[in-house]
Amino acid sequence: MPCFAIMCKPDFFYANQIFIENYTFCCKLSKMSRLPKIQVPDNGWPLGWAGTLREFVAHLAAEKGLSRHTCASYLSDSNIFVSWACSRDVGPGGLSRDLINEFLADQRAEGKALRSLARMASALRQFLAFLRQEGSTGSGPESVVCSQRMPHSLPKTISETQIEALINAPDTSGPLGTRDRAWIELMYASGLRVSELAELPALSVFLDEGFLRVVGKGNKERLIPFGEGAELWMRKWLAVRPSLKPKCGALFVGRRGEPVTRQHFWRLIKKYAVKADIPSEKISPHVLRHAFATHLLDHGADLRAVQAMLGHVNISTTQIYTYVNERRLREVYEKYHPRVSQE
Repeated sequence: MPCFAIMCKPDFFYANQIFIENYTFCCKLSKMSRLPKIQVPDNGWPLGWAGTLREFVAHLAAEKGLSRHTCASYLSDSNIFVSWACSRDVGPGGLSRDLINEFLADQRAEGKALRSLARMASALRQFLAFLRQEGSTGSGPESVVCSQRMPHSLPKTISETQIEALINAPDTSGPLGTRDRAWIELMYASGLRVSELAELPALSVFLDEGFLRVVGKGNKERLIPFGEGAELWMRKWLAVRPSLKPKCGALFVGRRGEPVTRQHFWRLIKKYAVKADIPSEKISPHVLRHAFATHLLDHGADLRAVQAMLGHVNISTTQIYTYVNERRLREVYEKYHPRVSQE
């Protein structure tokens, strides 16, 4: 069976649905086998913390469905907390609200950034909720209180003209350039996260129907449409993809047939930004996702539709793009209205 599917009929889609679900399940098993390693002190974790941390990271991946990168971040923060608790001779059952607040205060005193503190608080809530689920008598996630809110920051984006320059940057005379043109087109056409792009199976692309089947954060599945420009370059890429002798089912592979990693996508977009005369600090794979949402809203797209395509659970996460739109309207108004500068 080929490593990609060009679907022709709806009944063919349903006939292959079980196959794709099995493929997704195998991907999850693969993630489980690549769980982040637990950092163990020279003398080991005392007070029963070692087994607790191992079970916690498995819980995050298997039950919560978090990505390997999120698991690694949460585990890193949990390691810091457990190390701090061990220095005070406190085990999983001895955690109190006062101790947790003291730990967060210590982290603030060390000069941790607000974003780092917010992530640490989120990791602590997950960790304490897991401990409670396992029968711990210590404090639960409600004990974690962040006294400072994250500052309101607008997403970075680039103009439609810059997008056109970026899309045209790859040299499409060879298979790798064709691949790069295809994934840039697809990211801008669909608003994928770079982690979703790196893990996207070729079997999840339905060219004739013009949509992708994506498994995002929390193993939530969504369908995303894409346009004719992305379809054209996807067809060109899929035609040359076999020449690289793929060793996996990933849609985008490298010169040796291995899956393209999110780090490599990052390096590639920086390279093409230079060719497109876009400042490197203004571009990343996630900026294409921001541009996708911002440009849709600029052209009158419904906010709920954009939310569904981005895979946001909460509409407030999507609403931040309306602030970018409002800011641009204000700039246009102040630049062109004849009486804006008059008193």
